[in-house]
Amino acid sequence: MLIFCTLFDSRYLSRGIAMYESLCNHCQNFHLYVFAFNELCLNTLQSLNFDKMTVISLSDFEDDNLLRVKQRRSRNEYCWTCSSSTVLYVLDHYNADHCIYIDADLFFYNSPQILLDEMEDNESVLITPHNYTKKYDQGSKTGIYCVQFVYFKNDIQGRKVLNWWRSACLDWCYDRFENGRFGDQKYLDDWPIRFKGVHVLKHLGTVAPWNMQQYEIEQNGKQFIGTELVSQKKFEVVFYHYHSLAFVTKSFFSPRPYYERTDSSIHLLYNPYIKTIKKI
Repeated sequence: MLIFCTLFDSRYLSRGIAMYESLCNHCQNFHLYVFAFNELCLNTLQSLNFDKMTVISLSDFEDDNLLRVKQRRSRNEYCWTCSSSTVLYVLDHYNADHCIYIDADLFFYNSPQILLDEMEDNESVLITPHNYTKKYDQGSKTGIYCVQFVYFKNDIQGRKVLNWWRSACLDWCYDRFENGRFGDQKYLDDWPIRFKGVHVLKHLGTVAPWNMQQYEIEQNGKQFIGTELVSQKKFEVVFYHYHSLAFVTKSFFSPRPYYERTDSSIHLLYNPYIKTIKKI
């Protein structure tokens, strides 16, 4: 069984439910732990009573260390501060042999097991590169790797990395680039050097607005297949990160105009996702 955790409040509720439903469609054996960051989110998810979801309230989750920094950080900064703590909470309270942190605005098109199959037995952590398109490369400021899908094995190596990350985020986690740090994310840059057992994903199937310009995406039945334009290498799209979507009004959900998109990507990825969000 794959064990996931995520966090969001009512503003991301529809996206979190869409992500859960996409996992149900592509991952037969999984469980998702959701940390509900306000009462509306908590009450709604509890009333829906999804079979493969456990909902955790802030009152159960927050410890003294988190509460100590909460008032000094913005909503986004506090969410970033908590990402490592959600993984640790699952490992400590649910006897899980691993946990994968995922962002609520991912949408799966294939089983994430494909990504984990890259790991060797002696590896305990998996991180995913941004794979930036050159014109959108922000790696020097926001990080080489993306806190969108981070795997931790519940062993000595995995916990060493996780505890270091949590401690660093408690100490400093802000929405600005400062002294080589940015939020919870830039801390990942040196993990492959700092720690043993960290696997850097090679699979290209973690598609996002900042890298999609490098690929041609096609649909083959229920599968979405990407082709890297430079190498012509084909790969299965495992998930798309709908990072740049937002509610412009209460009824209009639209991409922000920060990243170039092809007509085929709008037709295959964005339009169906927006219809899913509106339905939810």
